[in-house]
Amino acid sequence: MSSPSISVAMSVYNCERFLATAIDSVLAQTFADFEFLILDDGSSDASGAIIDAYAARDPRIRAIRRENRGLIASLNQLLSEARAPLVARMDGDDIAYPERFARQHAFMQEHPDYGVVSTWSHDIDSDGNPSDTPDLEHPTDHEGFLQALHHSTPLCHPSVVYRRDLVLSIGGYHAAFRHCEDYDLWLRLADVTRLCSIPERLIKYRRTDDQVSNRHIVEQQTNAAIAYFAWLERRAGRPDPTADLKDMPPIASLDDLFGRTDVANAVRARAAPRIIYSRTALTSHGLNILLDHIKGGGDRGGMWRTVVRLLRFGEPARATRLAAALVRQ
Repeated sequence: MSSPSISVAMSVYNCERFLATAIDSVLAQTFADFEFLILDDGSSDASGAIIDAYAARDPRIRAIRRENRGLIASLNQLLSEARAPLVARMDGDDIAYPERFARQHAFMQEHPDYGVVSTWSHDIDSDGNPSDTPDLEHPTDHEGFLQALHHSTPLCHPSVVYRRDLVLSIGGYHAAFRHCEDYDLWLRLADVTRLCSIPERLIKYRRTDDQVSNRHIVEQQTNAAIAYFAWLERRAGRPDPTADLKDMPPIASLDDLFGRTDVANAVRARAAPRIIYSRTALTSHGLNILLDHIKGGGDRGGMWRTVVRLLRFGEPARATRLAAALVRQ
């Protein structure tokens, strides 16, 4: 069988509510030369049955069923099983516009120096309505992408198309960077290729209260900060101390891992302003990161307002701990 031009990589875990719409949007693409790999990561709902039903109707779909191993393992398996030179990411709750693959395939053909191209998105809520968050406009050239890397994740992960061999050559997704595996990947790819977004909204990106950026915000933001400082190490010509990690060590041990002082404080300083608005973070171990950040002499901007926020969350004991730390410094 000849190789397709694009392998669509979709990892699914308990997406029965949105899955059929997501699959239909892929099958409705105007660019049809693709294989569609859908990996059911041990779903306990009807996702597996939905995937099997679609696979029985369309020969481009290859269903992969196994026990739950998590998103990073799923993405790496999809990469290893893809047959096309280009891989298009897609999530089981998002919706691709019909021209998405055509636009991205044409861009990659015309720009061989680019290894990754994303698109802008329309953000929607769980009911498919426009989200309360403003639609982002990610950088449209590599130079803008590099500038944005210092502040955020400048690509919409489920909208990317990337060159498979290039991603495999740098080790795929790294297991240690749970919940920020995409940001770590972009940082490592930025060392070897160019990345950008097409300035067209070619996907509907679903935001829900249950998504990873809400449920796992503390781990996401601290791991993203570690990925960022590992990138700075590589840019300075030093070895990447995270390269072979399977699990991320505690923040307190990062100075030893990086072989220099103040890395732990720098990670806390980068993560702190990103978690002070999150109820999930403030009512979990995120508060300890803020306390250690203040103890280490970090910027206290917004911290008194965070005390008030904790009181509004019904957490007077945590509010008192944070206020006491602010008074002591």
